[in-house]
Amino acid sequence: MQTTQEQKNVSQLFMVIGIVFVTCLLLSNLIAGKMWAVTENITLPAAVILFPVTYILGDVFTEVYGFEKARRIIWLGFGCSFFAVLIYLITIALPHPGFWEGQESFATVLGTTPRVALASFAGYLCGEFSNSMILSRIKVAMKGKHLWVRTILSTIVGEGFDSVLFITISFAGTMETKVLLQMILFQYLFKVCYEIVATPLTYAVVGWVKRKEGIDTYDSNIKYRFVRSAE
Repeated sequence: MQTTQEQKNVSQLFMVIGIVFVTCLLLSNLIAGKMWAVTENITLPAAVILFPVTYILGDVFTEVYGFEKARRIIWLGFGCSFFAVLIYLITIALPHPGFWEGQESFATVLGTTPRVALASFAGYLCGEFSNSMILSRIKVAMKGKHLWVRTILSTIVGEGFDSVLFITISFAGTMETKVLLQMILFQYLFKVCYEIVATPLTYAVVGWVKRKEGIDTYDSNIKYRFVRSAE
């Protein structure tokens, strides 16, 4: 199995995983408005059933292809999400005929406020980038051993950023601090537990992709940046 810092060519498998990643991200944003009554006292956005999959796929990208390839996918996901929100807002604003009674429902499902959109984008970027950077760095430090350690540790940090930023930016000042903290805690714990339970699946997917691609990237001498250097 070849080890390389950055694979220049984008394989068909890389493209397929990237498409699945973006699809899960867009669907997560779309279903986030649906509230799930987990218990009488615990309510979570329905997106928690799918959004953690983006972290699992992010782990696959970083573990197999390296941080620089993962960075491309993270920005691709951001661009697609931004474009989707823009199209939703444009279509909501289009004049509708008087006989059509679905405008309010359409706007409720697809509409968003600038505040919530900002919260979603901030949480996504900080969460995904911190997850990828930490996994990449720990892999080098541990010489590629104990994948479960780096996937869980990176998720603990990444999902922490995502949960705190999204909930705080979206709802701070609109509810009691106690309720806000509960929302952050319950959402965070659910996502982390999701990653832990899915660890065997992550192992299986990572191993399969490494064998199919014939690569196992170690980011030994790279600088971690949000955007690629012009050098």
